[in-house]
Amino acid sequence: MGAQLRVYKRRIRSVTATKKITKAMEMIAASRVVKAQRKVAASTPYATELTRAVTAVGTGSNTKHPLTTQAETVVRSAVLLLTSDRGLAGAFNANAIKAAEQLTARLEAEGKQVDTYIVGRRGLAHYNFRERKVVESWSGFTDEPSYADAKKVAGPLIEAIEKDTAEGGVDELHIVYTEFVSMMTQTAIDSRLLPLSLEEVAAEAPKGEILPLYDFEPSAEDVLDALLPRYVESRIYNALLQSAASKHAATRRAMKSATDNAGELITTLSRLANAARQAEITQEISEIVGGSAALADATAGSDR
Repeated sequence: MGAQLRVYKRRIRSVTATKKITKAMEMIAASRVVKAQRKVAASTPYATELTRAVTAVGTGSNTKHPLTTQAETVVRSAVLLLTSDRGLAGAFNANAIKAAEQLTARLEAEGKQVDTYIVGRRGLAHYNFRERKVVESWSGFTDEPSYADAKKVAGPLIEAIEKDTAEGGVDELHIVYTEFVSMMTQTAIDSRLLPLSLEEVAAEAPKGEILPLYDFEPSAEDVLDALLPRYVESRIYNALLQSAASKHAATRRAMKSATDNAGELITTLSRLANAARQAEITQEISEIVGGSAALADATAGSDR
């Protein structure tokens, strides 16, 4: 019985140590998600206004440009998947990967070739384990992405969209990331970055709003060339921030659940330890009473 009590005590110490770790990780994630939320709020208006500016240029000119013009026949599409470098975030990475796989299957069903680009070690490990081709990957900055990181990711994608498909270029660019809705809700979504759908952007604009007329100097094409990298970089940066905030929120929720479960397990183990201790005490008392009775019987027999 003493051995069983030692086992319970050892498990209680182990679970208590784990609980301290998960509680600390929960607090760290809670502090990081607040900072990430602020960055998302700060970057979203810029990305939105830049998208509207591109829309204004696209609707105000007849220039054919990769930013706003859909290819007659889409041969190859690029899919950028945003995941995290580390786990312990519940189903955060699994949901993003599932959304990317569904998008890839849909594009392939339409007869398009798909080039996959991945941000985050978790997504890269998933594709490497299944021996799926990845054109390029990035990692090491998913927890706190910067605009420089977004530029690094956008560079190869802009080069691919500017190339002809015969030379290895792509006709359209999709991005899959986790949108931060609230502390309790994060949704994995896919969105087409290029070519920009002018109808969808116009539908999202406030009703009754009239876009101003523009004169382009030196030309609308030059303006679109200048806006192309800024548009892609800003949208990727915003998606990286959304993904980072979602990851921290998912980590906080997962670590809180782990901490609560550890507390319940400690309570259960404490009850079992108390029961084992009580059984041990009862057994010792029984042994003492039994020994005392045997000694009394022996003494009475010798007196006779």
